[in-house]
Amino acid sequence: MIVIGTKCQLAQTVTPELTAAHVGSGALPVFGTPYMSALMENAAQTCLQAFLEEGLGSVGTHIDITHDAPTPVGMKVWAEAEITAVSENGKMVDFAVKAWDEKGPIGAGTHTRAIIKNEKFLAKCNAKLEG
Repeated sequence: MIVIGTKCQLAQTVTPELTAAHVGSGALPVFGTPYMSALMENAAQTCLQAFLEEGLGSVGTHIDITHDAPTPVGMKVWAEAEITAVSENGKMVDFAVKAWDEKGPIGAGTHTRAIIKNEKFLAKCNAKLEG
C-alpha cells in the first residue's frame, strides 16, 4: 500500500553539464530548469518505487513547477518529493515537489506519475518502430 506523506530527497552538485547554457534551455551557466525538473522527478520515482512489486515501475505524466532562483556551478542542490494522493484505482500518484540550493528554496510544484508494468509499457513503446 502506498503511504501518503512518504518523502524522498535526492541531492547533487551543479556541474557545467547541468547548466541552462549546456542543455540549451537558456544562455547562462546556471542550474538548468530541465535538470531541476529531472531531479524532482527522480526523487518522486525513487519514493514510489519502494512501494512497487517487481516488474512494476512508474512514468511521469504531468509536472507543473516554478524555477524561482538561480544556482551557480559548484553549489549543491537537492529535491524532495512527497506523496500527496493516490487515485482510487491506485494507478496514479500525485506528489508535491520542492528544490533548494545551499542558500534556500529554488523551485516547487506538483508532479503526477502513473504506475506501469515495465515490460508491457516497453512493448507498446517499441511497437511504434514496427510501422
